Amino acid sequence: MALRAARRLASCSRQGRLLLPSQPQAQCNPPAAAAAAFLHSHATSFGYKQVREEEKSRLVGNVFSSVASSYDLMNDLMSVGLHRLWKDRLVSQLNPFPGMKHLDVAGGTGDVAFRVLERIKSVGHRAMQGTLTDAEEDTHIYVCDINPNMLNVGKKRAAERGYNEEHCLSWIQGDAEALSFEDGSMDGYTIAFGIRNVTHIEKALSEAYRVLKRGGRFLCLELSHVDVPVFKEIYDVYSFSVVPTMGELVAGDRQSYQYLVESIRRFPNQEKFAQMIQEAGFERVEYENLVGGVVAIHSGLKL
Repeated sequence: MALRAARRLASCSRQGRLLLPSQPQAQCNPPAAAAAAFLHSHATSFGYKQVREEEKSRLVGNVFSSVASSYDLMNDLMSVGLHRLWKDRLVSQLNPFPGMKHLDVAGGTGDVAFRVLERIKSVGHRAMQGTLTDAEEDTHIYVCDINPNMLNVGKKRAAERGYNEEHCLSWIQGDAEALSFEDGSMDGYTIAFGIRNVTHIEKALSEAYRVLKRGGRFLCLELSHVDVPVFKEIYDVYSFSVVPTMGELVAGDRQSYQYLVESIRRFPNQEKFAQMIQEAGFERVEYENLVGGVVAIHSGLKL
């Protein structure tokens, strides 16, 4: 019953997608532009704190090393299990197919990769009535994460699911801003709840564009900005009061979850992030709000 209620909430809370024009008009905002220039050239944000760029990677690494063991449990508690439905929605938009080469970035725990792999197997088995096709054998899913502790969690979960002998699943420690994959080597790229933690979002988007093949799809699931006034007030109280307390009680780490909440507020809003994706070279950029903007799925194609 709880799962049915969660599905109804996720479904009823969706808002229509916004399709951006191919040539968006430039918006003039000198103070914001000046602030952005300062942040990108000298310092960056770690939650609400200003830190040197070279420090952010280390600080974020410390956060995820701290929360890795309780990451899945905290996701369930903080989202009341809805993160599972959001990831299902992300993968359904990806539309995985047998034989695809897919890259999931900041996906150390394997949540998205397992869904992609299961969807591909489901499609392949339905098409061939249970026989393993050559295309399915060519399938390869790469999980890339900068944090070895998160990757270890994913590998453990893979073994528990019987994926430890899967030759089509690889775990790579790497940086979203400097991927080790060749140009035009991937059919799909996903990043879920990870892009707000990189130091330079523009570099991560540029790398996503570089590694995708022509026709490849970029998809990003990220906590975003609520646009319903009354709901926003409730969400703010929940975020800044309940979530850090929950982190302290369940994970023994209030500070890391305080950062996670602050990082959401510092992340560009839906329209601004869509524009950044377009500026990286992607076309047909659009986004879909879920639960009033608590999360958003952004997508784009490399044409």
